Amino acid sequence: MELIQITPAVWQLPFPVGHAHIVRLPDGYALIDTGVPGSAPAILEALDQLGGRPQDVRQIVLTHFHGDHMGSAADLVAATGARVLAGALDTPFIRGTAPEPEPVFTAPERALYEQIMAGFADAGAPPAKHVPVDIELHDGDTLDGWAEPVRVLHVPGHTPGSIALYLPSSGVLFPGDNVATAEGRAILGPFNVDREEAIASFRRLAALEVEIVCVPHGEPLMEDAGAVLRAAAPEGDWV
Repeated sequence: MELIQITPAVWQLPFPVGHAHIVRLPDGYALIDTGVPGSAPAILEALDQLGGRPQDVRQIVLTHFHGDHMGSAADLVAATGARVLAGALDTPFIRGTAPEPEPVFTAPERALYEQIMAGFADAGAPPAKHVPVDIELHDGDTLDGWAEPVRVLHVPGHTPGSIALYLPSSGVLFPGDNVATAEGRAILGPFNVDREEAIASFRRLAALEVEIVCVPHGEPLMEDAGAVLRAAAPEGDWV
């Protein structure tokens, strides 16, 4: 996979399902989400392209527990020794101490989900490994060790403990799966445990002053992303 530079300190590593992001810190790197199981070698190779070593990874931030986001976290922790950070309400599912809640599908979502799952089965994809969470994140928390302030936003709906990361100084937003893109538009991410809550979280993110949105699914919004979010109509997506 070819790295896409989004800002001087942020890169997207695109995967067929569930992009990962690499962020340069003053003393190393952070990873935001980790792709499906088996993605660790590609992420470490991308890190090497940037001049980083596995031991330079300080943090692995998981926006939520789904397998295309936490899928390679355990392998990356083993390779890097990094700390894992995740939303407090999703940590039982990431750790494997509680059963994962199921999405409530609309008809179009169910068809897409079955297609994705069939692709994973055909590829022989392994199941995601559970991983310890070192730091449980809550709404309003900030992250240590970054080059600029980072606000943690609790944005439930996609999962109970979904989080977004907002960098107000540079106007960069990592929305997790609350926001996806398609054909230059921002859309509601599918497969939500609570659709109405997810729409409310989308609207909260759309109210922020942002220039760039680093989505896990679709193309990043690289210019005037706030206007794109405000123009979206998440209530009409996936129905």
